[in-house]
Amino acid sequence: MAEPEQQQQQANPDEVVLGQETGGARVAILNRPRQLNVISDRVVYLLAQFLESWEKDEDAKLVIFKGAGRAFSAGGDLKMFYEGKSDDSCLEVVYRMYWLCYHIHTYKKTAVALVNGLVMGGGAAMVAPLKFAVVTEKTVFATPEASVGLHTDCSFSYIHSRLPGYLGEYLALTGARLNAKEMIAAGLATHFVPSEKLEELEKCLLNLNTGDESAVRAAIEEFSTDVQPDEDSILNKLPTINKCFSAETIEDIIKAFESEGSIDGNQWIATVLKGMRRSSPTSLKMTLRSIREGRKQSLPECLKKEFRLTMNTLRSVVTGDVYEGIRALSIDKDNAPKWSPATLEVKNEDIDRLFEPFSSEKELQVPSDDSNRWSGKFEHTVYGRTSE
Repeated sequence: MAEPEQQQQQANPDEVVLGQETGGARVAILNRPRQLNVISDRVVYLLAQFLESWEKDEDAKLVIFKGAGRAFSAGGDLKMFYEGKSDDSCLEVVYRMYWLCYHIHTYKKTAVALVNGLVMGGGAAMVAPLKFAVVTEKTVFATPEASVGLHTDCSFSYIHSRLPGYLGEYLALTGARLNAKEMIAAGLATHFVPSEKLEELEKCLLNLNTGDESAVRAAIEEFSTDVQPDEDSILNKLPTINKCFSAETIEDIIKAFESEGSIDGNQWIATVLKGMRRSSPTSLKMTLRSIREGRKQSLPECLKKEFRLTMNTLRSVVTGDVYEGIRALSIDKDNAPKWSPATLEVKNEDIDRLFEPFSSEKELQVPSDDSNRWSGKFEHTVYGRTSE
């Protein structure tokens, strides 16, 4: 079974996602190592194809996600968004990504992510929902979208709003990084395996020839180590985070956080506040509202809302902050974005406009039940038909 697939891979080793078959195992490899496996339209298109065909393949028992090189995935391809700023050319990748997120969350086969290195934003959306997410001492997680003028996207208004206390608001609004131990404690990953054992674990999983969850768990646990967050971990500061980030508005959160920062032993807060203040004011307000709504929304509701927010942001419905953020971070690299508006005096009606529903045919078409599970593809929507 593995041989023809291996030959196919050798024929095109440069493809952005590689699919391998070994017995009952299927491996999806994000393969843009020089770009830290950022997600492009081609990446999303191929991943969805592999996942659909493997879910329907009776011989496929176990699916493994991994990234080539030193990152799992640094999230969306920011330069792609920047280059598409004058038209709707990023509509397809955005639609396909949110549609794919739904299928990752609800995938029918047992899936394992092997995460060695950076995992951010949309990359983390392929990890956090899985039954098994293996991280190493090299893993670093973050959702830093507010710092580039976006919002916490790719199903994270659903994921973050279900983390302990108000940790989700904290991670989304500050872009704070978590290491592997912290990811496990927060519920964003399941097992810690030292990076030198990862290859051996993968071989073991490839030879299992079963998707039985207890067998997969036992195989991973053979290589995994129990870990706890370090003493100075942010997770040991959850009472402070809950006190501040439960506040109703961004202004109140910052005020409460400043107040805590003046207390002895809370020196860590000053750096975090500095990062928050550098983020787009519009993004902070949009992100907080999105996560607060996410606490009461189903997965499909969160994805539909995030799709609207992303499209309205990329269309500069209220502000062009996303392009200014990408310019400052990835194009000119001056790290000095000029936000509009520059202060937190963002009009409530402007935030309301970002959340306004689209007409039903322009919403993300999330399948309603298992009988039409793979329906709603981009090419079958009003968007796909228009772009033909």
